[in-house]
Amino acid sequence: MAEATLQTPLTRAAGIEVPLVCGAMYPCSNPELVAAVSEAGGIGIVQPISLTWVHGHDFREGLRLIRRLTANPIGMNALIEQSSRAYRERMERWIDVALEEGVRFFVTSLGNPRWVVDRVSPAGGVVYHDVTERKWAEKGIAGGVHGLIGVNDRAGGHAGARSAEALLEELAPLGLPVVCAGGIGSERDFARVLRMGYAGAQLGTRFIATPECRASEAYKRGIVEAGEKDIVLTERLTGVPVAVIDTPSVRRLGTKAGPLARFMLRGRRTKHWMRTLYALRSLWALKRGLLRDSPERDFWQAGKSVAGIDRIEPAGEIVRRFAAAWRESPAP
Repeated sequence: MAEATLQTPLTRAAGIEVPLVCGAMYPCSNPELVAAVSEAGGIGIVQPISLTWVHGHDFREGLRLIRRLTANPIGMNALIEQSSRAYRERMERWIDVALEEGVRFFVTSLGNPRWVVDRVSPAGGVVYHDVTERKWAEKGIAGGVHGLIGVNDRAGGHAGARSAEALLEELAPLGLPVVCAGGIGSERDFARVLRMGYAGAQLGTRFIATPECRASEAYKRGIVEAGEKDIVLTERLTGVPVAVIDTPSVRRLGTKAGPLARFMLRGRRTKHWMRTLYALRSLWALKRGLLRDSPERDFWQAGKSVAGIDRIEPAGEIVRRFAAAWRESPAP
């Protein structure tokens, strides 16, 4: 019986061995975690605000720290929503630094990726774009991206509304490779999405429950002990639904934004101001919740992949275990 191959359009584009991405996570993407996934043959994605503001590294020096831990490819996440000129200029500088430090794989989200594509393509860069439905994928394709990351309804953070199956059915006819993001907590989940026709899988929650991640032990235990029904959507962090573990803090505060916030988020003139306020507040709340053992006071982002996570284990072991399970499965 032939073994399934690990070579996909994602592995060829990113120059990696295993079609597995450690997604960029604010605030959980610390250098040691990013490096561990890449060193094992997947690819870790740097989240710039997490690297600098949460974990305290100068951006260039943070990339060089990761490079000292692994010589394998790493990626960078670019949140490209047009929130302010200052933010855009800072993101441009970060991308330029990343290119100078040898990064060639970029993941864009929340905006038009054209300027990122134009900036990185001359240097041989590849851009995959986060999408939750076909209309955003079409805009990404118009912006020149090389692949798509389909965020489904089982993802942590800002999840999509469609199942992995329905999303692939929408996106596959567009002709670009699609990576599955959401609901992948076990090697069985990984094999299932590859067999469906995805070019790879992006994991977030699974990699929080690792020794390399700097999340608190309480946060990691919360992921291991949670079941699918313990994942709820709250508007209290960003004004739009975010998938989190149903902690005492979430139950105390409720999951709906207040009436004034909802009103301002609907207004053409006020929604930008309200989104900025929510963004600043959520940056602080999630940073605080990362490091302290306080489910009574904090928000812990996680997706429904918790159902397949039963222990804290090294990130490299996760990559190798997932890869072995796929290699040993029958070729599709």
